[in-house]
Amino acid sequence: MNSLQDLHKLSNTLSSQENKTPLLFIGHGSPMNGIEDNEFSGYWEKLGREMNPPSVVLCISAHWFTKGTFITAMEKPQTIHDFYGFPKPLFDVQYPAPGNPALAKETASMIHTTTVGLDHEWGLDHGTWSVVRRMFPEAKIPVLQFSIDYTKGPQFHYELAKELAGLRKKGVLIIGSGNMVHNLGIMNWKLPESGYDWATEMNETFKSLIVKNDHAPLIRYETLGKAAKLSIPTPEHYLPLLYVLGLKEENESVSFFNDKTVMGSVSMTSLRIV
Repeated sequence: MNSLQDLHKLSNTLSSQENKTPLLFIGHGSPMNGIEDNEFSGYWEKLGREMNPPSVVLCISAHWFTKGTFITAMEKPQTIHDFYGFPKPLFDVQYPAPGNPALAKETASMIHTTTVGLDHEWGLDHGTWSVVRRMFPEAKIPVLQFSIDYTKGPQFHYELAKELAGLRKKGVLIIGSGNMVHNLGIMNWKLPESGYDWATEMNETFKSLIVKNDHAPLIRYETLGKAAKLSIPTPEHYLPLLYVLGLKEENESVSFFNDKTVMGSVSMTSLRIV
């Protein structure tokens, strides 16, 4: 089979659909949300019950921060327990969703902004499985992860996301998994149900800009003042939001859920775009 035939075969990995899948940005918070029944995990389960089952899930997780851009391309991605200090039941979790190597190759071929490597070593980290296993507990839907290149700035990631748009017409559910406000260094366990004033302020600012479809300040978040610097001391949990916003089309609407700041400095605020 020659290269043109190979590309033709890949282009038909999943058939096109008339309707696009929604986009999700999910504030995943603590890994314990993957096993605890609470307001956050309960809404993830509700989403899974209410939406049409996707053909594949593609997740941009805050916890796969790489030099270069990669996509998982193995048949059986491992469940990665990339945390410490949590109870044994969390480490016992396995989410045996299959991969989709053919779609991984097709996705890599869609990207022209950069070279996308096919990864056979990573798997599904807790930014992905803690959320997706609550949405689709039977683990029958293939799941891929797309990494975040830490050598690139926010504008790069926002623009790169646009090249994934064709996947939405193939029934692929694209999820950005992180947190809009995420500063573990000053997290306060005495504030389990609320946020610092600056965290609440920044969460509201982010939401307002998202509703206005004003993405430029969100890309240049470092210009938004001290509250933004406190909210995003490092970018890995924020950048998944830019992937989702980069994929949003002009006529699509945004709704928020799990809109809450916890432990002082972690926003669980999530959004759905349809």
